[in-house]
Amino acid sequence: MTRKMWGLIPVLNCSQLLKLCAPQCKPSVCPITTPALRADSPLRTMSDQAFVTLATNDSYAKGVMVLGQSLRNHHTTRKLVVLVGPHVAEPCRDALRSIFDEVCVVDVMDSGDAAHLSMMKRPDLGVTFTKLHCWTLTQYSKCVFMDADTLVLSNIDELFEREELSAAPDPGWPDCFNSGVFVFRPSNETHEKLLAFCSENGSFDGGDQGVLNSFFNTWATADISKHLPFIYNLSSIAIYSYLPAFKQYGHDAKVVHFLGKVKPWHHSYDAQRGEVKGHSPSPDLCQLHPDYLLMWWQLYAKSVLPLMQQAYGDTPFSSGFVEANEDEEVKLHEDAREQPAPASAPPPQISSEERKQRWEAGQIDYMGADSFANIERKLDSFLK
Repeated sequence: MTRKMWGLIPVLNCSQLLKLCAPQCKPSVCPITTPALRADSPLRTMSDQAFVTLATNDSYAKGVMVLGQSLRNHHTTRKLVVLVGPHVAEPCRDALRSIFDEVCVVDVMDSGDAAHLSMMKRPDLGVTFTKLHCWTLTQYSKCVFMDADTLVLSNIDELFEREELSAAPDPGWPDCFNSGVFVFRPSNETHEKLLAFCSENGSFDGGDQGVLNSFFNTWATADISKHLPFIYNLSSIAIYSYLPAFKQYGHDAKVVHFLGKVKPWHHSYDAQRGEVKGHSPSPDLCQLHPDYLLMWWQLYAKSVLPLMQQAYGDTPFSSGFVEANEDEEVKLHEDAREQPAPASAPPPQISSEERKQRWEAGQIDYMGADSFANIERKLDSFLK
């Protein structure tokens, strides 16, 4: 009986069934919408997050270009943004545009806003106010600032998982962070607060690091997750101050920071010999690790110099390369050094205790007994 009843029921399609329904029973048609992407969605972070750096003059622009190219070489998925001061030449800006997604000219003195007023009160903090301008990049949800004298050794996109203000300890005073690499969230409100803080309090070290450490004054104690590992900001000075640690962990370094007055671009490069040459036998020169220094110049020679040559055209500029006539002069000096020198009295020997006192006072003989090669040789003898 049941089978016979089913056989009598007509088979209708959806449109026929809807015609039989009363009007109030018919379903309403709702458009299907995809949910908005969250701020932390990986599909968005590619375009709304950025690495940011700063070039105040043409020399620092060279460092910025090497930094940007090192980020490109290690396949970052984030945008690259550079703030440039008014003293950066137009050909340099053109070369920067070949590497960076955005080149933003920042002239604090001509801005006519709160930054200008703060600058008038504290002219000594001119570069600092320019650097703090990075907080106005509100088209980005999160950024990583990197100084022009840093070099990236591997992909560091994972830094965007950190929150403001994340940074690595400073080797000189580890309860302070080093402002050469830090994670931040752009905000006009934060920018205005920083400007007001600068105007009222200044900087205890005369630069941006003093300002930022005083403003974000809970970094040392509040949240350990905001302490970046040292491998994200390996300073060349720290290599010499704790060489055993460098030998143990240095191979994991992801960012090298050429701290100190002498920067890689203050040297010159002999492309034929593949050698970096210093301008003077200053102890500061020895604080730049030779392997990282050579790496910087090799990247500059391969990827940055061609861009600068194209941008400058026939206009002369300082390439940093040793010219042929300079190379001949260097060879003459080297030949002269190879001649036997008249016997001279050996340097006076100092006791271990006196040498220790000199180290603690910062009087380090980088070119002599305390050179990198001598220290490494001594450590090898202990570690074997």
